[in-house]
Order: sequence, then C-alpha cells, then structure tokens
Amino acid sequence: MDDRHDQEEIYSQRIKAGKRTYFFDVKATRGQDYYLTITESKRRQNGDDSVSYEKHKIFLYKEDFLKFVDALQDAVDYVREELLSPEEVAELDRPRDYDDRDQPRREFERPAFDPNRSDDSF
Repeated sequence: MDDRHDQEEIYSQRIKAGKRTYFFDVKATRGQDYYLTITESKRRQNGDDSVSYEKHKIFLYKEDFLKFVDALQDAVDYVREELLSPEEVAELDRPRDYDDRDQPRREFERPAFDPNRSDDSF
C-alpha cells in the first residue's frame, strides 16, 4: 500500500499566481513525523479545448526547514539587491489585496516554528 495515502494533513495554504497555484501543505506520517509539501500546479489549455493541470511537488522534511528558509531568503535578497531596479523592488513591497482563502493564518493562530521542539509536544 502506498503510505502517502495514510498521511494526515495538518495545515494547508494556497497561493494563486496567474496560471499557477502554489500549495503549502504540512503533513504528518503515522509516526507523527512532520514534513511540508510544496506543490506548483500550472493550468494548461489542451488542443481540444480541454484543461489539464501540470503539477510539480517538493517534499521538505522538518530537519531541513531552517536550511531551506535560509537559502530561499538568501536567493530572494540577492535578486532584490543585485538584479532589480528600485522601481521593481518598490512594486514587490507594495501591499497586496488577497482573496480570503489565500491569506495565511495570523501569527496568533499558528504556533511559532521551534526547531528545538520535540515531536511529542506538537
């Protein structure tokens, strides 16, 4: 049996971006080991006028969370500081209106990430 069907989804957030949608899903294995899946789903118009979705998925395990976040922040900082014009940075920094379903939960509704927390305290 494929173990992926037995995994419990704990948290999910969807980000719509044009023809792409990104999903951030926190899941737990039967042994209560936590991980994140990041899925990019792209809408494709087929030649017969039907629609299909192309999906790419990354599995990120809890022991790699901080390394991943640090590397992502470094890459974003590099693009902002070295590659974008001041106008492009200002556009990135402008407030956005989000559909309610796409808003992340407010901080007080979500426990802070603690890399030193033991698995049984979740």
